[in-house]
Amino acid sequence: MTGTVAEAESGGHPRTPRAILDPTDDGPGEPRIAVRLEPHDFRSPEADGLAPMTAIRPRTPGELRRSRRPRAHSCWDHLYAAPLWPLHGANLGTLARTCDAVGACLALPRFPWVPEALARGNTLRRPPCVHWTGDPLGWLARQRERGTHVVGVELADEAVRLADLPAARRRTVMVLGHEQQGIPPEALDLLDTCVEIPMIGTGASLNVAVAGSLALYRLAGLL
Repeated sequence: MTGTVAEAESGGHPRTPRAILDPTDDGPGEPRIAVRLEPHDFRSPEADGLAPMTAIRPRTPGELRRSRRPRAHSCWDHLYAAPLWPLHGANLGTLARTCDAVGACLALPRFPWVPEALARGNTLRRPPCVHWTGDPLGWLARQRERGTHVVGVELADEAVRLADLPAARRRTVMVLGHEQQGIPPEALDLLDTCVEIPMIGTGASLNVAVAGSLALYRLAGLL
């Protein structure tokens, strides 16, 4: 049935909830309102002069193959993902795939288990671009000496929000810390800036591969 009373009362638009509760409000008393919604906040594309969306047609595997590079990119020496204190090997394969997607390289310490874990988790048809760092702190110090911009993904008071992180305009290393302990204190002084990914859930932080992938897309200018 169309043309309901609710639609008539709201100027032709379906009636919607008038407010959204603040998800960060866990105190006593009346709930805090984060944003108040009005019927005109839910306009159709046609009401704004936009063409209605046509039927969605996923691209075929052949179309996707033709739109991708026929071979892995070479080392562009511009953007690096550096999980220098890895804990879970599965995250390395995920980060390798993200690096391939955005044109970045991986920088990894040659811990005894890391090369095998990377090979096992890599789902790409070509080997990813990997730079072996040796001592993580010494490697980071050398990057700073080269004039590289070093960005740490860390929960810190001085961190910028992910949405405010600009794309990398010069050689940039994105540092990821230990899954449980974060970036070691002695490495924090080697960072130029920190980026924090906002969360409203109960978890303390995101998985290293997820957090790194989000930051990589921002630094690559693809988000």
